Order: sequence, then structure tokens, then C-alpha cells
Amino acid sequence: MIIPKRYGGLEFSAYAHSCVLTKIASRSTTASSTIAVPNSLGPGELLNHYGTEDQKSYYLPRLARGEEVPCFALTGPRAGSDAASIPDTGVVCRGTWQGQDVLGMRLNFSKRYITLAPIATVIGLAFRLFDPEKLLGGAVDVGITCALIPRDTPGISIGRRHFPVNIPFQNGPIQGHDVFVPLDFIIGGPKMAGTGWRMLVEQLSVGRCISLPSNATGGAKAGVWASGAYARIRRQFNTPVGRFEGVEAVLARMAGLTYTMDAARSVTAGAIDGGEKPSVPSAMLKYHVTEMGRQVANDAMDVHGGKGICLGPKNYLARGYQCVPVAITVEGANLLTRSLIIFGQGAVRCHPFVLREMNAARNPDHVRGVEEFDRALFGHIGFTISNAVRSLVMALTHARFTRSPVSGPTARYYQHIVRFSASFAFTVDVAMLTLGGYLKKKESLSARLGDVLSAMYLASMVLKHHENQGRPAQDLPIVEWACRNLLYHAQEQLHGFLRNFPNRLLAGLMRFVVFPRGRHYSSPSDRLGRQVAELLTQPGDARVRLGQFIYTTVQPGNPLGLLGEALALAMEMEPIEKRIRIEGVKAGRITALDLPGQIDQALAAGIITSAEAQALHEYDRKVMNLIHVDDFAPHELGRQAGPQPPRAGAPARPA
Repeated sequence: MIIPKRYGGLEFSAYAHSCVLTKIASRSTTASSTIAVPNSLGPGELLNHYGTEDQKSYYLPRLARGEEVPCFALTGPRAGSDAASIPDTGVVCRGTWQGQDVLGMRLNFSKRYITLAPIATVIGLAFRLFDPEKLLGGAVDVGITCALIPRDTPGISIGRRHFPVNIPFQNGPIQGHDVFVPLDFIIGGPKMAGTGWRMLVEQLSVGRCISLPSNATGGAKAGVWASGAYARIRRQFNTPVGRFEGVEAVLARMAGLTYTMDAARSVTAGAIDGGEKPSVPSAMLKYHVTEMGRQVANDAMDVHGGKGICLGPKNYLARGYQCVPVAITVEGANLLTRSLIIFGQGAVRCHPFVLREMNAARNPDHVRGVEEFDRALFGHIGFTISNAVRSLVMALTHARFTRSPVSGPTARYYQHIVRFSASFAFTVDVAMLTLGGYLKKKESLSARLGDVLSAMYLASMVLKHHENQGRPAQDLPIVEWACRNLLYHAQEQLHGFLRNFPNRLLAGLMRFVVFPRGRHYSSPSDRLGRQVAELLTQPGDARVRLGQFIYTTVQPGNPLGLLGEALALAMEMEPIEKRIRIEGVKAGRITALDLPGQIDQALAAGIITSAEAQALHEYDRKVMNLIHVDDFAPHELGRQAGPQPPRAGAPARPA
């Protein structure tokens, strides 16, 4: 999808790419992961941006046609989240390649967790390059380098598989011992030796904005679509389970989080199409969208109960639930992303003065550097004072006099975002001024500031997404739930930051500026949650928009489509069922305990017509097909009868 048309690819936009992955992920996480990798950080993406023309002309058409299957080997046993410390090496030397003496590299590496590795034909490899004889004429430690290595190169061991959380997508280890390849195998040629880390950082941000958020959003959309319908057709105590307040609260959370995920995915993908390189938003999306996906998956399992835990062909939830830890772990573990990356990058990249101050301090021209630093420093001081005043005034007035770019029911959320933005900027400046580099070591404080920054960004995405969709009035309960949830979280994380700030005197001063009247922002109300849940448990445009880009065609083998059909039928059958309960069961004219028997007795008593009875029987049949779970004979789950060969390394069983 990402390869340009001139090389035979589709050249999809980031938004189109994201929508494709979202749709596929709603049906199969294995398929979506398999498709995401070649279209994310990997040989295709790196070649497209940094490859030589010869490399592009050879590999890109073959990748586009599927003749080559790529993988990218970065993570190893000793370097996971700290990818910059990879111990895999390449040494510049002369050697023989296809019968000729050439200048090349001798590689030794051990990689693991590499998606598509067992079936890959070309390996993108990250390693640290050394030039001890200075054959390249530069430093001995050239730096991290990326190269393309054919699978059949002598010295490579590849083909074994990992089995991640019982999900059968292709993933496995790669090792290489004394693998010699020419320098021309470096992506971009020898001149790009040592620039691998820059390549990875620049392109990883794009991939993290698309692949993982899209896959997580697709899974969440499927879970929300299924849970809303299931909660309506599944009855307990003569009531659809979706009408119990406990279930309503869970459905509301699922809808609000999924709307937030979809907004972040779509709007950020649009920013990439506009030319942005969203390194900080990519970290936010990687962490928050996958964590929201985890919550939605848990909630979907809770709504479905036993239906969700019994594996088999009828279970449309469990495999997606099982694979949630994959998205949490890959491309930067979520724990470290939250505590180290989001605020650590954002504090420098997003601040209007800090980066200028750092660049001025490094300026080799001392006089000019001092001038630039003084200019940036005084601007920084003015910025901090301005934010302190704005934060205090907006906190005292609840931001009611703050300008909003829109009018109507969402205007207040724009005002609250501006208020929290000023408070955030003020607290960050005070923290950076007083703690300096020590702030990075206070990971819990950094994580909370990252949460505040993320909440404001995600709330902005929710509002932008609502505008992009034409501000549909029916979606307002979901939009309000999402914004309230995010801004309440921002407030509570600011409170947590101030409560744990080591300088208690400054913490008190900051609290006076940020919360002079206390914490007044509340989480979504039960009433609002009930309104959101109702949108999920009945057909309507809001439900359709929330389920956009998932498979909802009504056909055998597509549970999402069949659930949607059953939901529509449930609304049609509700008046008939109500008539049977009131005129039949409560009046004592019907004694049957199950619905099929009640239908037959209602027909005999003249409570319903023959056509209504037939329609209700058909509806009940479809509902029972959906709520049934699989069962198996013992031999279908156990080992085959007869003696089994011993496992490798296992002691022989005594006769």
C-alpha cells in the first residue's frame, strides 16, 4: 500500500492505509498484523525514503507484487525497548562475494520477535557498524546502520517460529554468524552508513501512528459493535442485559473509548498526509490507543460472559482478546513509553523555547550563542509568567471567557482544553526549572505530565473528528462522554503530579495557580452513560458511524453482520414480545417457560398472528445461533489415541 505507483504499488495515503488495516483487524488480527508489517517500519518504508535508485528499482516492484516478503530485524535478546544499545555488529572488511573481492561487512547478530521472519525472503537488519581499519575513511564506530540481506545469504539461520499468545501470525528469531555482504547492501548505499538510528526514528513515528492504532481501533470497533447488539438480544430476568445499569456503564465506556481511538487514528493519519512527522503523537497513540483497546477488549468479554470464554468457531471475541498484549508490547513497551517517551520527547519538541535554548547553548559561535540564548530565555520567562496568569484566571472563571473556535454544545470543551493547556505549560516550566535533568529520573512525575499532554491531544482529536463528520447531533452524547473522560483524567493527573512534587512549597504555589478553587471537573455522569449505551443497543446512525470500516455484511460466517441483523430484528420483535408478556404470561394465559413455547401458546390464544409467530420463531432461532457456544468430544481436544513419540529431550517413559 505504501509503495509508489511508479514501482507498482498502490501509493495509498496514510488515512487510506489506516482504514484498510482497521477493517481487516475487525475480522482477523493475524491477517492485519501480517499486512501491517510490510506497510510499516520495514524494508519498503526505508527503501522508499532512503534507498538508492538501484535498490528501489529492484526491490520495490518485487515487494509490491509479493515476490519478496520482507521483515525487519531490530529487537534482540539484550536490546528490547532500549533499541539504541543493540549489540549486533558489522565490521567493514574485504571479502569474497559471488566470486569477486569486494569491500563489505561481516555481520554477527541475534534477533527475536521478528514478525514475518519465518517466511521472509529479504531481511531488513539493524546493527552497529565498525570500521577498525578505517576503510571508509571515517570513525571506527560508524554507528547504527540498516541493510537489506537476502534470506539465503550464507551464515543466516532463519525459519523457526515463536508462538505469541496462541496467535498464529508468522513471528520468529533470526541469527547470523560471520555473514559477509557488500557495502552496497546498506539501505541508501555506503554513504548512509551510520545513519540507521535517524532512519528508524523518523519512520517509526509514522508506523506507530498507523499500524498499531489502526489494528487496535479495528478490534475495538468490532467489540463495540458486537457487544451493543449482544447486550440487546441477550435477555436475563426477562430484560435485555443492556438495560442493566452495570452493563450500561460498561457499554458507555466502550463507546467513548472507541470513539476516542477512532478520532486519534483518523485525524493523526490526516496530519501525516499533510506532511507532518508526528513523533510525539505517535508515542501518545501507541500507548493510549492500545491501552484503550485493552480496556474495550476486557469490557467486551465482560458483556458477553460465558459466550466470550468458550473457544471455538462460534467465538468471535476470544482470539482478539488473546492478542491484546502483542500491541501493548511491540514497538516500545507501553510501560516505558508512558514513563519515558511521551513527556520526555514532548517537553523538548513541543516547547516553544526549550529547543531554541538547547541549540543556542550548543552554538560554536559563543557570542551569537549567548545572544540567541538570552533571547530564548527571556521569551521563556515571559511565556511562563503568561501561562501562570492565564491558568489562574481561567481556573477562577472556569474558562467561561476563553474564546472557542466553535459555538454550540462542544464549545465548553474547547475552553477547558485551553485552560488545562495553560496549567500544563506552567507546571512543566516550573518542574523543568527546579528539577532540571532530574525530572527524567522522576518517571512517575514524567508519566503524569505525559498523561496530561496526551489527554489534551486526544480531546482535541475527538472534537476535530466530530467536526470532520459534520457535527452530527446524534453523536453528541459519545463526544461529550469522551471529552469529559479525557479532561477529568487530565485534571486528576495534574493533581497527582502536584501531590507528589518533591518541593512542597513550590507544589503549594502551583496548586494555588492551577486549582485555586479545587478540582471541580467531574467524570461522565450515569445519565450521560445511559444515553451513550442506548446508542449502541439500537440501530441508528451513531452506531453505524462508530462501526465504520468494519465487516458488517449480513452473510453466513460473519458474526458482526449477523449480530447487526439480530439487533434490527430485536427492535421489530419488541412490541410482539411485550404483548406476549403482558397479555399472556402476566395474565396467566401462557404457562410455557421458554420463548418458543410461549410463542405457540400466544398464537393459540389469539394474542399474536400467524405471521408474527413465524417472524418471532425465526428471530429466536437466529438469536440462539448467536448465543450458543461450541462443545467438543474428548478426543477432539485431547491427544490422539495410541502411543505418542517422546518429545525431544524428554526422558523415555518406562515400559
